[in-house]
Amino acid sequence: MTDIQAVILAIIEGITEFLPISSTGHMILGSSFMGIAKDDFTKLFTIVIQLGAILSVVILYWRRFLQSWDFYKKLFVAFLPAVVLGLWLNKIIDQLLESPLTVAVTLIIGGLILLKVDDWYGQNTEHNINYKKALKIGFYQTLAMIPGVSRSGATIVGGMLQDLNRKTATEFSFFLAVPTMFGATAKKLWDYYQEGFNLSAHQINLLLIGNIIAFIVAMVAIKSFINYISQKGFKIFGYYRIFIGIVLLLIHFFIKPLII
Repeated sequence: MTDIQAVILAIIEGITEFLPISSTGHMILGSSFMGIAKDDFTKLFTIVIQLGAILSVVILYWRRFLQSWDFYKKLFVAFLPAVVLGLWLNKIIDQLLESPLTVAVTLIIGGLILLKVDDWYGQNTEHNINYKKALKIGFYQTLAMIPGVSRSGATIVGGMLQDLNRKTATEFSFFLAVPTMFGATAKKLWDYYQEGFNLSAHQINLLLIGNIIAFIVAMVAIKSFINYISQKGFKIFGYYRIFIGIVLLLIHFFIKPLII
C-alpha cells in the first residue's frame, strides 16, 4: 500500500463510516479497484482506521459520554449481539469481506429500504432509549456483518423501528460505533499477530496517517449528516446506494467480474 492509497481509503472511511451507505463496502470496492484488496495489511488497515473515525464521535459528543453510567450500560447491551455473533461467524464474515458482488447486491437492497423508511417512520417523536430498545438495535447492527449493509444504516433503521425519531436513532448509532469499532479493531490486530504478521515502521506510519485523516473527515461528515437528515431524511442515500449498486452489477456482468 502506498501513501496515496492509504489517504484515499482514509477519506472514504471518514466520509462513509457514519452515513448509511456502508463504509466497509466502499473500502472493499476502493481497495479492489486499486488492486490492493488481497493484501493482508490492507484488510487490517481498513479496520484499524475506523478508530480515527469513532474518535470524532467521542470528541463531538464528549458531554454525552460523561452523562451517566446508564448511558454506558445501554451501549453495552446494544454491543453484546455483535460480540456474540461476530465471534461465532468470524470465518464467514471474513469470506464475505472478499466479495464485491455481495456489496453491490446489499447496496441496492439497503437503498430500497432507505427510500421508504422516512414514509414509514419519519414522523416518530420518541427520544428515550430503554434497555429493550438498545438490545433490539444491537441485533439490527449484526446485519452489518454482511458487507454493504451499513452498520449505521442498520442501527438507524433499527432505532426508528423502535419508534425513535431520526435524530435520536442516528446519534445512538454514532455512540454504538465506539465500542463496536474498538472491539473490531482489537480483534483484527490480535488475529493479525496470531497469524504471524508484524507491522513495519512504514505500515505503522500508514496507520497513523489513515487514522488522522479519517478523524478529520469524519468530524465534518457527522456534523453535515446530522443537519441534513434532521431536515430532509434518508431518501438521497437510498438513491445513491441503488445507483452505485446497479453500476457495480453492470460492471460485474458486462465489463469485468467483481472478484478480488
